[in-house]
Amino acid sequence: MNASTPTPHDALFKQFLTRTETARDFLQIHLPPALLARCDLNTLQLESGSFIDRELRGIQSDILYSLQTDSGEGYIYCLIEHQSSPDRYMTFRLMRYALAAMQRHLDNHNQALPLVIPILFYHGKISPYPYSMSWLDAFSDVKSARQLYCGDFPLVDVTMISDDEIVQHRRVAALELVQKHIRQRDMADLEQQLVTLLRLDYTTPEQLEALFTYLLQVGDTANPERFICQLAQRLPQHEEILMTIAQKLEEKARKEGILLGEQKGRQEGILLGEQIGRQAERLETKLEIARTMLSKGMDHSTVMTLTGLTEGELQHICH
Repeated sequence: MNASTPTPHDALFKQFLTRTETARDFLQIHLPPALLARCDLNTLQLESGSFIDRELRGIQSDILYSLQTDSGEGYIYCLIEHQSSPDRYMTFRLMRYALAAMQRHLDNHNQALPLVIPILFYHGKISPYPYSMSWLDAFSDVKSARQLYCGDFPLVDVTMISDDEIVQHRRVAALELVQKHIRQRDMADLEQQLVTLLRLDYTTPEQLEALFTYLLQVGDTANPERFICQLAQRLPQHEEILMTIAQKLEEKARKEGILLGEQKGRQEGILLGEQIGRQAERLETKLEIARTMLSKGMDHSTVMTLTGLTEGELQHICH
């Protein structure tokens, strides 16, 4: 008995099913035939059943095995969970385990999602097991749940929606239009459409500020200050907000310029200091050589020629 096996039921179950040979027999017998045909049971390998991340901290499935498919491509995981009493939401818990196993598979630099087969082992007092084994049946609106989770999810691809259609989308139109054209360098066409939309007063002041801050931070427009000023002239009701954004942009550019100048000055100062230091080292070396030559009785003219020292520098070491 330990922290990971809090009941005798769990302890016995794990003692058997964590043995690869036992698990192989279990899966051979209990996997649905269509899924069993996909599995290469010879590649069965026990994995950690703990899924420790921000969302699933403290969640631990009972047993997780990995194996390869019959074609040798891709992975299948078998997640075996033990239950000694029925739980209405057990299938939802199994789905959370399965999704966590998929995420860990991707975190290990795999490129495709694996099949994860949840299997529930039950031996409770109530028989047969009283709840559906489809997690979708746990929804109050089962029909809509099946439609949503067994089909394609809704997609809003603004790159495929025409601008004429987008401008009819009322309060969300400005967001869709700007994010569709954010990489556009020439904002002339976008400017006219934004003016038309913003005159309808669909956006709040906070949304307007966020919208244009985004345009200036992420967009590729060649002259953002000019773009803002033109909008301000055409939208007098929003002029104060737009000019505030323009001033913030100008202040940011000024601070960045000062910072860049300081960084450049520091770099140039360091380079100049290093250069002066090297020159001083070279001069000291020449002076030392000149002292040696003079001590050997060589005349000043010859020493100056050989070392490149000036007469003034040579006179300095003679005193």
